[in-house]
Amino acid sequence: MQKTDGLFLKCCREVAEKYPEIKYEEVVIDNCCMMLVKNPALFDVLVMPNLYGDIISDLCAGLIGGLGLTPSCNIGEGGIALAEAVHGSAPDIAGKNMANPTALLLSAVTMLRHLELHDKADRIQDAILKTIAEGKYRTADLGGSSTTTDFTKAICDHL
Repeated sequence: MQKTDGLFLKCCREVAEKYPEIKYEEVVIDNCCMMLVKNPALFDVLVMPNLYGDIISDLCAGLIGGLGLTPSCNIGEGGIALAEAVHGSAPDIAGKNMANPTALLLSAVTMLRHLELHDKADRIQDAILKTIAEGKYRTADLGGSSTTTDFTKAICDHL
């Protein structure tokens, strides 16, 4: 891993030199994990190779309640974006009306923000947060017994 990490760091350093107004700091992965758990607000953006990114993203998902709450948006050159839930397809619960739709809905919110439709993104995000905060409708992963349908309807009722 020393060679691949070395190449990655070399590339990061080269890019950082081109943008001196952006703070660039190198942190060893195990220390990064500790820092994230202690104070996630220390970081604005994390850049790392795929393996470390997978580990860190799961750790961060745990900090907010799990993969069922975690959105994702990959943005490439030219602004092309792909928004998706982090958790994957969850085939073990497919068709059982028990999946938590929050990650997928928040991924849509992220896409709306990318498209600069902030008012629409805010409305959906607020409806999700109100539904979770009320506690009346929660899927099993959030400690409740609501179905996907009931949880989603409760969110829609807040729109």
